Amino acid sequence: MSYNPSEIEAKWQKIWSEKGAFEPLDDKSLPKKYILSMFPFPSGRLHMGHVRNYAIGDAMARYYRKQNYNVLHPIGWDAFGMPAENAAIKHGRHPKDWTYSNIDYMRKELNTLGLSFSKTREFATCDELYTKWEQEFIIKMFEEKLLYRESTTVNWCEDCHTVLANEQVEEGCCWRCSNEIQLKEMPGYYINIVKYADELLEDLKLLEGKWPSQVLAMQSNWIGKSQGLEFAFKFSPDSKEKLENKFEGFEVFTTRSDTIYGVTYTALAPEHPIVKALIKNELLNANVAEKITAMGNMTEIERAKADKEGYDLGIRVNHPLTGEEISVWTANFVLASYGGGAVMSVPTHDQRDFEFAKQYDLPLKFVISGGSNENEAYTGEGELINSDSFTGMKNMEAKAEIIKYFEEQGLGKGTTNYKLRNWGISRQRYWGAPIPFVHCDSCGLVAEKVKNLPIALPEDVEITGEGNPLENHPTWSKCVCPNCGEDARRETDTLDTFVQSSWYQFRYATHPDKWNSMGIDRDDVNYWLGVDQYIGGIEHAILHLLYARFFTKALRDLGFIENIKEPFDNLLTQGMVLKNGEKMSKSKGNVVDPDPLIEKYGADTARLFTLFAAPPQKELEWNDSAVEGAFRFIKKLYDRKSKVISNFMPTIDQTTLNKEEKIARAKVYEALKKSTDVYEKSFAFNTLIAACMEALNALDKQKNEQVWSEGMYILLHLLEPITPHVCAELSEELFSSENLANKIEIIEEVFVQDTVTLGVSVNGKRRGEIEVSSTASKDEIVEEAKLTVAKWLDGKNIVKEIVVPNKLVNL
Repeated sequence: MSYNPSEIEAKWQKIWSEKGAFEPLDDKSLPKKYILSMFPFPSGRLHMGHVRNYAIGDAMARYYRKQNYNVLHPIGWDAFGMPAENAAIKHGRHPKDWTYSNIDYMRKELNTLGLSFSKTREFATCDELYTKWEQEFIIKMFEEKLLYRESTTVNWCEDCHTVLANEQVEEGCCWRCSNEIQLKEMPGYYINIVKYADELLEDLKLLEGKWPSQVLAMQSNWIGKSQGLEFAFKFSPDSKEKLENKFEGFEVFTTRSDTIYGVTYTALAPEHPIVKALIKNELLNANVAEKITAMGNMTEIERAKADKEGYDLGIRVNHPLTGEEISVWTANFVLASYGGGAVMSVPTHDQRDFEFAKQYDLPLKFVISGGSNENEAYTGEGELINSDSFTGMKNMEAKAEIIKYFEEQGLGKGTTNYKLRNWGISRQRYWGAPIPFVHCDSCGLVAEKVKNLPIALPEDVEITGEGNPLENHPTWSKCVCPNCGEDARRETDTLDTFVQSSWYQFRYATHPDKWNSMGIDRDDVNYWLGVDQYIGGIEHAILHLLYARFFTKALRDLGFIENIKEPFDNLLTQGMVLKNGEKMSKSKGNVVDPDPLIEKYGADTARLFTLFAAPPQKELEWNDSAVEGAFRFIKKLYDRKSKVISNFMPTIDQTTLNKEEKIARAKVYEALKKSTDVYEKSFAFNTLIAACMEALNALDKQKNEQVWSEGMYILLHLLEPITPHVCAELSEELFSSENLANKIEIIEEVFVQDTVTLGVSVNGKRRGEIEVSSTASKDEIVEEAKLTVAKWLDGKNIVKEIVVPNKLVNL
């Protein structure tokens, strides 16, 4: 019979489903592997990026099952979020209906790929039972003061009508819709992730060599730890009086305490309270005040791209050591989110400060030797000059001494600062997990009682895209205070969807029988975690991966888990799937739908193509002819079943084989030898597939039926994690599936060949090749090489003879 992928794949998918073939075992005495791919948002259809991600994880899961590991390989749905709500607005469908119908469709698509996911562990993050336990975590964070509410300036997306965390702003735009972000003052809920900044930074060391170095660097830079000096600039008497004695001065943080004597001006962020007071009290020129306000409304990204701009505020501070009066400016390069929104400026030793000083003709004062060029800042090392009693010290050594002096004099202190900001988790949308708090006129902000969870979303809402549907609902927000029993109002903000994806790895690990009674089972989690291999896109390096690491540490401290420092032991970031050199997207019209591909060629072809076209970490360019090539290889493999005569692994006497038979056997075992490194370390599936293709070609060049039987036995074993349906079919027919159950040992003697082929070069240019005995001496090899390339040696003297064993001869 000819190869019929649709028939074969339907057969095996039914068998696997009926047997529950991919469910993890309850026996915790077994060695385990937890293989996890980042779960999808149920947008409606799978794309080739999904296929690639899940084919990688599935190959690993299937491989480890054959190595007798207890394997947890789950899938679920990252189901809350703005796209569902936006789709409801566009199509007039309820977000819940839209979401769950998409899940049903995409689940069928996943099944057609033959992915070995656990079916019993599947859930959607919008399930009320998932929300219940998540709300309990949030309440516990609130009780332990890890979560708080305050009014701050936030990133607001007018298109999505919601707040975004700093990590969700990409080049000044919303990460979801690319709409330009506005800054807006409003109350919100924040998780104190900065409390864990040191641990998050320190534990990156545990992931070195296990996570891509690029991801580790991105997280380290985002946390942005810096150590330095914190002190206050005090206002001069006149300035203090001008500000109606409401401000004594302002705090600054600097990593360059060694340059303290070089300060010639200070600068405040345009949204700094002192600047706002000057504007409110009309102490600045109206035109200047208007420009400063506009500057303050720009996002941090926009300011970073803009030309330097600033204004003299007409107030002065005194230098803390010299008493000298120093001007105070507002500047667009000063950010309210870092160092309190105030900086000391040393233009001679900081290029940014230098450019600003030159632009506004501000004074320069050199305090480190080696820097006297008035055309640029000197940022190198040297001895201090013009620095009072510290003059003559090495500037790097002087940092600690100057901090010590500030502390002794009561002027300041050594401190640590971070670029990382606390995580704003409030979203002003309907389709999200309700934040489980109540506003009471008597009691203030009160957490809901755990016994009343989950606080579920009302389904009878009108979603128009204008405002928060929960605020507009006539009754949902009305409740009683859990504390005093008086009338109160339920919180209408919902949780950032990244909260849901921060703990889902623990939910998968918890046995489904316990899902009603607990969110996370510690015994189950201690067995399964950390995730042995996590697979997903590098675009989640800061957002999801940082939040998941934080949640692990927070849940540990809150008592929900124990003994787990990091959620994901190993991380593989797969490259994007491109078409015509661009990332596939609906807006560009270059999306390849896997459904027609599977219908025409089969799921095994789709899987094989995505794993063969490029290494997993690299971008994959879509190629129709390569898809057809993958199909032809599978068909060829299937067609060669007639060559097999033995229904078990034959025992072969290597000494009885001819040259072609030995080469074919060696190619098969070369692929087997490569497989362990590929599946457990390099994930270079393309090289393993190429080795299998070479082996099949080599088998085709010989006719020994025993060699064919052994070769197919091994190749089906190697390819089953990649193309499971056809391998399961052939293995059942030819070997009673024995080759998929047993580990295959490498026979080293197959690599010993009677002859070797060497390339021959003259002056480094290849001119031919020779075949010599594998035991030939160097002299014998050189003589044979000379005969083969004699015409290129005519009239020449040989001055050097190089023999690289088993590779080449160069004369």
